[in-house]
Amino acid sequence: MKRRLFRRCGNAPGALTPEDQAAVDDVRAMLAAVRDPEPWTPGHAQDIAVRVGPFIERAHPRPGDDHGTDVIAVALVHPDTGHAAAYLHGNQLGYTGKGWLRCETTAILGIWQPAYAMLTHAAADLLLPDDVGMPPAHYGVHVEARRSDNTGYTLLRLGPYTQTWLASRDADRLNTELAGKAATVVPGFTVTAKGAPFHVSDHESYVDPYEADVTALLADAVAGVNA
Repeated sequence: MKRRLFRRCGNAPGALTPEDQAAVDDVRAMLAAVRDPEPWTPGHAQDIAVRVGPFIERAHPRPGDDHGTDVIAVALVHPDTGHAAAYLHGNQLGYTGKGWLRCETTAILGIWQPAYAMLTHAAADLLLPDDVGMPPAHYGVHVEARRSDNTGYTLLRLGPYTQTWLASRDADRLNTELAGKAATVVPGFTVTAKGAPFHVSDHESYVDPYEADVTALLADAVAGVNA
């Protein structure tokens, strides 16, 4: 799936072949896309073009986590995602192993356009580097208060956790703490804790779980709503 750029000698006689003309058109489209990118707007769930060193890569925002103005969560994907061969090629080059990443919005060039494809690692048949300049998006714990009709709100958000098992451990601790009183600790609601993606777009709404005991944080949150 390696793309071949235009290599015709500058003084070659005769008209361009259709293949050469197509290559020239691709380069012109790429230059135009880089010069005048389509602006990205938070919250629209559109694939974006992000800078990874000297390359440009296609990134897919995590659903519901692309509305932040300073950082969002994305996964790097093969530029030809949607085509049958793209997954295999992307797996070979390391696209499928990065997981969700914290992407600063300053690294976003704009909405993804096919013309950017020739500027990717995949086009050069190169492995993605171990360090793509974006740390993992990590995980969180959400403590939710729900009515019987499933309406309600999030009482407490904890995170980020660097590993899923750490988030699961704290969710289990909180549910153990709530055992026998989940339906009474907040009148009219059932309170439960569960592991969830760390929503980097809402990072300011999270409490650092390493700064205090999570059961104490839960007690403070409950006291706040019952005050």
